[in-house]
Amino acid sequence: MKNYLSTGAALLLTTTAATAGGLDRGGNSYSVLFEDGNYAELSFSIAQPDVSGDYAAGLGGGSTEDMAEDFNNFGVALKFAINESLDAAVFLNQPFGANASYGSGPYTGLEAEWNSTQVAAVLKYQVNENVSVYGGIRSVKSEAEIAIPAALFPFGYTAETESDSQISYIAGAAYEIPEIALRVALTYESGFTHEFDTTETAAALGGVIPSVTEIEMPQAVTLDFQSGIAEDTLLFGSVRWSEWSVFEVRPIGYENATGEAVTGLDNDVTTYRIGLGRRISDELSVFGRVTYEEANGGIASRLTPTDGTTSIGIGGSYTMDNVEFTGGIEYSMLGDAEDGSATDFSDNSALGFGLTIGYSF
Repeated sequence: MKNYLSTGAALLLTTTAATAGGLDRGGNSYSVLFEDGNYAELSFSIAQPDVSGDYAAGLGGGSTEDMAEDFNNFGVALKFAINESLDAAVFLNQPFGANASYGSGPYTGLEAEWNSTQVAAVLKYQVNENVSVYGGIRSVKSEAEIAIPAALFPFGYTAETESDSQISYIAGAAYEIPEIALRVALTYESGFTHEFDTTETAAALGGVIPSVTEIEMPQAVTLDFQSGIAEDTLLFGSVRWSEWSVFEVRPIGYENATGEAVTGLDNDVTTYRIGLGRRISDELSVFGRVTYEEANGGIASRLTPTDGTTSIGIGGSYTMDNVEFTGGIEYSMLGDAEDGSATDFSDNSALGFGLTIGYSF
């Protein structure tokens, strides 16, 4: 019972990434470290957010139409048992992202995109039957671009970065009681600061301005847990805190002209997840999960105009020999928000689909 829902839980994490706070999309699933023997995993998800708002009367009213673009995520994880006490894992995924594009009303032409790729290497040492520790490093490569229309900045503004890679570290510990499928794991991921070579273009700034833009990315702490609560029934979940309040995009030219940042996030994000899994047979398991992020209030960024979320996900896993197929779907109700121009974003949602294939060898 120790591992039979591990990839199922990871799959639901992937599908939830469509609506997670800040720019979180889907990072490392450290449950892979606890798979028996050698293990490989491929994951793929499709996110379909639907986010729109109503312009304030002072802006002429009307709908913004859908400003959140669909996106895909892909991940690979490889875990190797070096000996009875030592395991190693490598992860490849897209941990952060943003895709915003307004096509109606005064905000037409306001666009932002953030792309990232993460490679992580982690070692796990089994201290004894119950306790293990793990740690490693990750390299995150990101790039971003933004366009602001003339209605929001005189004659319009664009900024585009070159890609930048930064290193941070991972540290964690876990306590297990295999007989009851109990595992509690605490993981820390350090923050880091991107230093982007940036090209700003705006007639109001005199044309093209080359600069360096520093953007701080959050540290995060995650508590994962699972435990058998009845025969063939598993309770699992997590609590994750991410320091998104440090995130701010402040290119030099834009700041000199306005005294402000292009965008930023005011609050840290804490995400709560809890679910139940049930083994139907040796081959088939099903699961469901609820995710919750509390609304913080305040003024929302036009590029991320939601506040909090409640999500419901369901799925199942089917095993054939050494291969496990896991599929899931998750529906998210996104919290209402209002931006600095009193444009109201309400009754929004997102849908996520995911597939994971795990292979033990």
